[in-house]
Amino acid sequence: MLPMLTITIKQGKEKRLLAGDILIYATAIERVDGRPQEKNKLGATAIVQTSSHQFLARAAWNPKSDVRARVWSYKEDEPVDHAMMKRRVRAAIAKRAAAVRAAAPTDLVPVIRGDEDGLPGLLVDSWGGTAGYLICQFQSAGVDAWKVPIVQALLADTGCPNVFERCDELVRKSEGLPVFYRPLAGEEPPDHVLVTEKGSRFSMDLRTGFKYPKVRS
Repeated sequence: MLPMLTITIKQGKEKRLLAGDILIYATAIERVDGRPQEKNKLGATAIVQTSSHQFLARAAWNPKSDVRARVWSYKEDEPVDHAMMKRRVRAAIAKRAAAVRAAAPTDLVPVIRGDEDGLPGLLVDSWGGTAGYLICQFQSAGVDAWKVPIVQALLADTGCPNVFERCDELVRKSEGLPVFYRPLAGEEPPDHVLVTEKGSRFSMDLRTGFKYPKVRS
């Protein structure tokens, strides 16, 4: 078996990680050893260690981004796998379940918010409840590499059958990721729906996020 992909942090640069920062920039890295265990190198899991070879974290590796890695876990005994992704998606959904249930049919409601939910780069919004759509943005290589279990968990734990991927093109390109606007499960949203967000009403294309002129009250 190939040696595990390992990122060694420059002496002194580990302080930000020890303080809870999840972003690892190229300037903080002393060297990278080993090879990704996964077929897809973008988003592959790496061990992060100090210059004295002490474990710091497990992180998603992306050699095409200025942010070379994003931390998944600081726990040495916590594997990065399908179970982790599904567990974190489930926890995020549960945390906002009351707000989603209380939402009006036209409300655009947050379901997952990236770093806050231990899923760096993943944004998910709900529109129309269980009969509506989940709009996902995979804005980092790490969550992009785990897209299948993430979508499986969204379907299982929200009861919504329609999951659509849209993207911020600049962010995806900066991560070295292809640009997609596509259904990941179920049906594609219509190009015009009425959306209520922070007290304002808009006609929006959920597929792109484009807001048409504001609807007068």
